[in-house]
Amino acid sequence: MEFEILGNKDTRSGFGEGLAELGRTNPDVVALCADLTGSLKMDDFKKENPERFFQVGIAEANMMGMAAGMTIGGKIPFTGTFANFSTGRVYDQIRQSIAYSQKNVKIAASHAGLTLGEDGATHQILEDIGMMRMLPNMTVIVPADFNQTKQATIASAAHNGPVYLRFGRPVMPIFVKPDAEFVIGKADVLTEGTDVTIIACGHMVWKSIEALKTLTEKGISVELINMHTIKPLDVDAILKSVAKTRCVVTAEEHMRNGGLGDAVAQVLAQHDPLPQEFVAVNDKFGESGTPMELMTKYGIDTADVIAAVEKVLARKK
Repeated sequence: MEFEILGNKDTRSGFGEGLAELGRTNPDVVALCADLTGSLKMDDFKKENPERFFQVGIAEANMMGMAAGMTIGGKIPFTGTFANFSTGRVYDQIRQSIAYSQKNVKIAASHAGLTLGEDGATHQILEDIGMMRMLPNMTVIVPADFNQTKQATIASAAHNGPVYLRFGRPVMPIFVKPDAEFVIGKADVLTEGTDVTIIACGHMVWKSIEALKTLTEKGISVELINMHTIKPLDVDAILKSVAKTRCVVTAEEHMRNGGLGDAVAQVLAQHDPLPQEFVAVNDKFGESGTPMELMTKYGIDTADVIAAVEKVLARKK
């Protein structure tokens, strides 16, 4: 199957456009940023809604507390900073003031994973999906491209409850149609197949699309699922797919522990135990480098998806 490339853009810009649109259509939406307005592409919202934008400085814990408080007055706050500072630095505040209290805060987390690139290991959080999906009441969304990030941002505002929205820095191909329907908790089946299921999120959806050409040439029929919502997970889509293919590869820009792969493995263990291979970072911190160099070095590139498919097919009975 050929995927039409609609352009190339970073997913953080999708968040910026979605937030700006919300600013024009929903007067309850407010935005808070921890000194990274440009990096989070929040400039348009700030320019158009100065009275609804709050620059809190490098005080992420205070930002989470402020956002939680704003929900009591009926506001829908979006907090903006890097994924590392959106989770690891403020986990206590998220747990106590947002998740436990079921506050309607939307945690917008940019520059996630290895593709933050040259800033290195201190900024390249690879544990955040696991941290957030373990919290009761938290919804976790990892959209695949610019258009889907915009759609997910708008859908997050309409969802009642805390949301963790994870996106990134590098420019990547756009393949989701701008008018595509985005439903939280409902996966997108991009291709139907019978030999193997690939379940991917974030930038790894495109890497899996790249792998499709080679796999198809090898005569392998792939069912590719864009699992943009990690929690709540679309269990029905997983079970329907593996009923045909009988094996799974999961692909994510995250640590192997705690992320999408673990979530899928839990479903298989409970309902239909089958061979699974994981394309993810294997228990390592990142380092400085270009995004694509790091994806190759840490085993989350196109070739790694292909190798994982071949490995899981060899295990399939």
